[in-house]
Amino acid sequence: MPRILIVHHTPSPAMHALLDSATAGARESGVEDLDVLVRPALAATASDVLDSDGYVLGTPANLGYMSGALKHFFDTIYYPCLDATVGKPLSVYIHGNSDTDGARLGIEKIVTGLRWKLVAEVLQIVGDPGKDDLGACWELGAVTAATLDA
Repeated sequence: MPRILIVHHTPSPAMHALLDSATAGARESGVEDLDVLVRPALAATASDVLDSDGYVLGTPANLGYMSGALKHFFDTIYYPCLDATVGKPLSVYIHGNSDTDGARLGIEKIVTGLRWKLVAEVLQIVGDPGKDDLGACWELGAVTAATLDA
């Protein structure tokens, strides 16, 4: 049974809406017997990562960088997962009030080190997420799940 792990830091209504969309996209992707595991970034473990076939990461952009919670997740799982997760599919959504580029760059550097494979362009949302943004986040979850079925 394929498993997708959604790791998120969701402190705001906007982040909740994006998480709900990404989760729904994964669950409604049509991948048979897909297990969707949703974990807050501060609770996700290396075992969660090792037991999953692909990942969706969601974070707010705080002061030009990813949330401290997502950075903590990476610090916790990096070495235990470094060799065992090479090539696993990944997608990322980031929400910010003004700028998300620093968060994107930080995440891209870490996942490059982990050798995970981005399967979609990083979704960067600035301001209140609209219908199109939520649809794009749904698509992100669905596309990432679909790569597990390929």
